Amino acid sequence: MNGTVPSLSIVFMAVSCLIGFALPVALLLYFRIRKKADILPFFTGCAVMLIFALILEAAVHRIILSSTAGAVIQGNIWLYAFYGGIMAGLFEETGRFLAFKTVLKRRQNKDINALMYGAGHGGFEAVVVLGIAMINNIIWSVLINSGNTGLLTGTVSGELLTQVENSLQQLVSTEPWMFLLGGIERIFAVILQIALSVLVWFAAKNRKRILLYPAAILIHFAVDAVTVLLPGMGVSTIALETVIGALAVLTAVLAKSVWNREKRENN
Repeated sequence: MNGTVPSLSIVFMAVSCLIGFALPVALLLYFRIRKKADILPFFTGCAVMLIFALILEAAVHRIILSSTAGAVIQGNIWLYAFYGGIMAGLFEETGRFLAFKTVLKRRQNKDINALMYGAGHGGFEAVVVLGIAMINNIIWSVLINSGNTGLLTGTVSGELLTQVENSLQQLVSTEPWMFLLGGIERIFAVILQIALSVLVWFAAKNRKRILLYPAAILIHFAVDAVTVLLPGMGVSTIALETVIGALAVLTAVLAKSVWNREKRENN
């Protein structure tokens, strides 16, 4: 282990960690207090993200990627991007659609519940992907800077030891601003999750809008595929996040357009 983690890196880790936990709470309070949304959609969104993405999708990944076909997929960046994107789109958007058709069927009288659901879906992801990850990074950084990495490496060996040592060294070598970028990226991700929730909400609510469901799958696929492809093509992290941010904003604009059209037709 060479070097220490810069203090600014730890500060930015803490900022991103705060974003990861505070963003979903802030959205929950805003939609509940200011927009009078129901609370159930928020926690339904959390549950769908947990069950469909973190449990079911992850289980399928373990089966497929550990197979012979999985080795082929992981060996080709285009196949891997297609696979990852389509799996994420199918599982998450199908989870949304089923939730809107079942658990939230009686809550469809208030369209604001679509936004509340998206806050839960994207917010839970922010807590897991960003908030908890940054807590882990901060703990490891403190251990590195205090010379106590033996607490992490002393009980492991072989390939696992190599992985831990590489992770520790990455914390030392990563530029501080990269940790802050993680928080910004997650804001875009939550915007995207809310926008996709609106599209699938109206697909589930109105049979005439059913094509919005496969459209949401394709958008989700595109974003996740780009996330894999661009880094593999040597595109910088800032350029990647700019593209993801643009896709999130465009999806939000589409969702707003669909929302406004529904309001006009139902008034």
